[in-house]
Amino acid sequence: MSEASSFVPSIFGSMVFNETVMKERLPKDTYKALKKCKDEGIPLDMSVATVIANAMKDWALEKGATHYTHWFQPMTGVTAEKHDSFISPTDGGGVIMEFSGKELVRGEPDASSFPSGGLRATFEARGYTAWDPTSYAFIKDGSLYIPTVFFSYGGEALDKKTPLLRSMDELSKQALRVLRLFGDTTTKKVTASIGPEQEYFLIDKKTYEQREDLIMTGRTLFGAKPPKGQEMDDHYFGTLKPRIAAYMKDLDEELWKLGILAKTKHNEVAPAQHELAPIFSDANTAADHNQLTMEIMKKVAAKHGLVCLLHEKPFAGVNGSGKHDNWSISTDTGRNLLDPGKTPRDNAQFLLFLAAVIKGVDDYQEMLRCTVASAGNDHRLGANEAPPAVISIFLGDELNAVLESIERGTAYHEKAQSALEVGVDALPHISQDTTDRNRTSPLAFTGNKFEFRMLGSEQSISGPNIALNTIVAEELCQFADKLEKSKNFNKDLQALLQKTIKEHKRIIFNGNGYDESWLAEAEERGLANLKNTPEAMRAYISPKNIKLFTKHNIYTETEMKARYEIHLESYSKVINIEAQTMADMVKRDILPAVSSYMESISSAVLNKKAVCKDLPCIAETETLKKLSGLSDSLYLKCAELETALVKIPKDAQKAALYYHDTVFALMQEMRAIADEMETMTSAEYWPYPSYGEMLFNI
Repeated sequence: MSEASSFVPSIFGSMVFNETVMKERLPKDTYKALKKCKDEGIPLDMSVATVIANAMKDWALEKGATHYTHWFQPMTGVTAEKHDSFISPTDGGGVIMEFSGKELVRGEPDASSFPSGGLRATFEARGYTAWDPTSYAFIKDGSLYIPTVFFSYGGEALDKKTPLLRSMDELSKQALRVLRLFGDTTTKKVTASIGPEQEYFLIDKKTYEQREDLIMTGRTLFGAKPPKGQEMDDHYFGTLKPRIAAYMKDLDEELWKLGILAKTKHNEVAPAQHELAPIFSDANTAADHNQLTMEIMKKVAAKHGLVCLLHEKPFAGVNGSGKHDNWSISTDTGRNLLDPGKTPRDNAQFLLFLAAVIKGVDDYQEMLRCTVASAGNDHRLGANEAPPAVISIFLGDELNAVLESIERGTAYHEKAQSALEVGVDALPHISQDTTDRNRTSPLAFTGNKFEFRMLGSEQSISGPNIALNTIVAEELCQFADKLEKSKNFNKDLQALLQKTIKEHKRIIFNGNGYDESWLAEAEERGLANLKNTPEAMRAYISPKNIKLFTKHNIYTETEMKARYEIHLESYSKVINIEAQTMADMVKRDILPAVSSYMESISSAVLNKKAVCKDLPCIAETETLKKLSGLSDSLYLKCAELETALVKIPKDAQKAALYYHDTVFALMQEMRAIADEMETMTSAEYWPYPSYGEMLFNI
């Protein structure tokens, strides 16, 4: 047996209180009760929680942990934690290590400083965390981490995990109704499974520390394009540089210890850009693991003298970073419901689930677009490196032809010669992977899953998957409502599929999403084109979407309006920080540096003239004229930006639109001026590392 073949299994999940550990350490009755809680949603008795807490504490102490924390995911987009030690005082001034069932099940962090979107007053500090037993506890940095939900004193969800769990339950409920119609009486649970591919950049820490913009905002606000970028396509899947390979090796090991199924690693398209992809897991675990992955990426990078950049567009002019959310639905019996079947009956079931996705995406395209909207992602979407802002579905030619045949009730000549009738032998076998992948599609069917490609690299995957789960649950609910009343199942199923395909085929597009003609065609089809975050966020307060999420108890109306306020405020704050940082860089660094360079040129001219007063000094003179004009322009534009920043409207929607239309537009103009100045200024005077130094020096 090789060293690697024994090493990886020995460390995988070694810091996780997983099924193996639970079976070893919990009494059989306790373990069974916990399994029922996880699988069937049956609440745990406090006496059972106490037994689990004690076993969890003993295991954690053996692993060197001294503290525990309720780990939750507030609406900040990152995780939060408050650490308490296991110590409890004893007589005589000593301590013992204790951890009760009550401490395991519920915590009370100060919630006043987390975004609430008006769900609570700032002075109301009480918030609660509650243990999520469906997600394993783990040890990190000397503490036992307990995954929890987070809610207010009034019971409103203040986090991303709570609505995700709700959406998973609702999807399972509605999918089971449909499966029963097809005679499936064995499946007890249907689970949304996710495999999020994570893109990121790595740069040297020394160059990072010299860039105020990267430190404050995560992206370069200034920077001229280098002579070479990604034009040669020589970085994608290229040989890993030793320093990067060492980083990736350490990253894998740290992730494996936490039971994270890190599978694939490679260089991405842009220089200094890379990708990590895990094996699929349930949506809740995948969301937890992706948050951990992003955190650990940064920590491991620091150990290697690197900085991991997760911003969607850290470098203008080269590809940004996304997160491809591979979504599928599976039964507890191991069946992927988006996997085309081998029998007509299986295919009919597959087509109904496929139709639910198609109809759901068409009906709620604005909501899906809304879930991927952010200030960072606005730089990617529609920039010929990521899907356009218009939502569409790619199915491939063969599957599209099958749907067209069903719609018309005509023969599908490649596979069968008789008319297509769902549920009978005329329905052909549908193969997987019968078409090429479409990297320009926002939502592409890739054999047995949908790849939602619009997510930004920095964002939580919870929001988009809450939406996907809910819209599909809604369509399955509608289908089940109709078919449960059917007296001729095959006939009514055929009619339902035909109607669904006919009414929602506008969302299907198999062409090039980067082509400008597609935007015109999408408009003709009546598809939404929400180009920026302020436009997209209105979907949160659309009556149609509020009705959807409240009907399935995913969000209350108040919770939806709160998220609208939170996301708008976040967008405005990001642009404000970027604008303030730009002004600071211009006044403190760029203008003084260029002034010093111009002074050195002037001195050089004087020295030349001293030698020979008739020397023309054309290069120096023209450079001085150009830099002088650009400096004046940059100064005036910076003053204009600062004036704009004191005129922000008080209304959240108006403020976000103002930041986009006025503030961000001024920032773009400032950048263009400063980047031109960089190309004309000597490197020894320019105050920041160049793109070339950052992207190619590892």
